[in-house]
Amino acid sequence: MKRLFDLIFSIIMTVILLPVFILIALVIKLSSKGPVIFKQRRIGKDKKEFFIYKFRTMYLETPQNVPTHLLENPDHYITPIGRFLRKTSLDELPQLFNILKGEMSFVGPRPALYNQYDLISLRDGCGVNRVRPGITGWAQVNGRDELEIPVKVEFDRFYVEHYSLWLDAKIIFMTFLNVILAKGVVEGKQTVDEDKITADR
Repeated sequence: MKRLFDLIFSIIMTVILLPVFILIALVIKLSSKGPVIFKQRRIGKDKKEFFIYKFRTMYLETPQNVPTHLLENPDHYITPIGRFLRKTSLDELPQLFNILKGEMSFVGPRPALYNQYDLISLRDGCGVNRVRPGITGWAQVNGRDELEIPVKVEFDRFYVEHYSLWLDAKIIFMTFLNVILAKGVVEGKQTVDEDKITADR
């Protein structure tokens, strides 16, 4: 049922949002050099690697495969339109194609970077790596970038152990609310140990 929902809803969303895709792509292309789509190696179901898709929000000289919170001066790397896309989470829209390909789900643990070995290891211990990652998840609506890795994994474990369609619906609702309020978004290096917080680029 979950995969069927993902497939049907992603097709519907892609068709409805096609004009938005085109508009965002044009603005990105006209405002900075580089490709429209940013691809990054991530860990998927059963630890199979895949490339996650996002609208590019940073300049080409941005260090690759580095979480945004570890950048010394993220404002230097984020494009003007990128700031808006990240704040509204519109940069995540291309992940609809990851869902169509079966690499992701609408709801699930956020896929780790291929080199986030501490996060991957902790997820191994509680079965999180056995499920399909999502665009949003229980950890994202309970802190997102502000969470330390062990806490994030505990939220992921809770989701895996208590999965239901009702929980997915609740997470989707909370995601929309958090996007409106811009809750849990952290840009740039924080005053905590670098290996504790995990954030998506």
